[in-house]
Amino acid sequence: MRRACIDIGSNTTRLLVADFDGEQLTPVHQERAFTHVRRAFTSEAEIGVAKIAEVASVVSAQLQTARELGAEDVRGVATAAVRRAANRDALIAAVHASCGLEVAVLSPEEEARLAFSGAARTLGHVPAGPLGVVDVGGGSCELVVGEVPDGVRWCASLELGSGDLADECLRSDPPTVEELGRARARVSEALDGLRPPHTECALAVGGSATSLRRIAGSMLDAPAFARILALLGAERAADVARRFGLDTDRVRLLPAGLLILQAAAERFGAPLQIAHGGLREGLLLETSGA
Repeated sequence: MRRACIDIGSNTTRLLVADFDGEQLTPVHQERAFTHVRRAFTSEAEIGVAKIAEVASVVSAQLQTARELGAEDVRGVATAAVRRAANRDALIAAVHASCGLEVAVLSPEEEARLAFSGAARTLGHVPAGPLGVVDVGGGSCELVVGEVPDGVRWCASLELGSGDLADECLRSDPPTVEELGRARARVSEALDGLRPPHTECALAVGGSATSLRRIAGSMLDAPAFARILALLGAERAADVARRFGLDTDRVRLLPAGLLILQAAAERFGAPLQIAHGGLREGLLLETSGA
């Protein structure tokens, strides 16, 4: 069965098309557009009219791609930036008017559950004990602990994402030592008092984690965090993007995402393995009844 999902995030709008054989997902096509919904808020906490039109156009094009690839069912979801918009219904209505896609705005708990499911069920093995998952998005961060395959037993959602943190603290390119210090303090403040249950291993999902795989490989431990942060603090985003085949927009967000991931790893008390699946994979697995 070929299915697809479109995820309207705070930084990007993403399409995943995948086949499901009854046991596992096989990605067929993935694409993203940096729509930066979180940057388009008015003083009334509404998404601007031009941004709504842009997102509707992007979603319409991604839906057409999914249909052309033979997706029999396409799900649409939206996360933190749309969730906190006073006029989120206007965006949902614009998308539906543009292409007919129904978009569900996920609650923090739903977002955490799907991220855990997608990460855990694409891991390739069953951990001996509890599994931790951190999902760093543009406008929020979810930390989750659960059992495979029984699901989530603890989660926390913070209104702190890579995009918000970068806009608030990391204005220079590359970010200065002082900016990185302010960002680290902001992350520490947001995670203050957060004590996840014990985990045997921990996974990282989201756009920052996926991009960091190209720079660091599959494991984010203390030496990897230090090495990558030194790189991102020394070279311009465009240069890093060229070297590792990344989008410059994404590289500008990586120092913020890295600091949040590092803090999450410290809370879990374990290095982070970069997962092969996350929210979108979890959604498609759920849709498939797996």
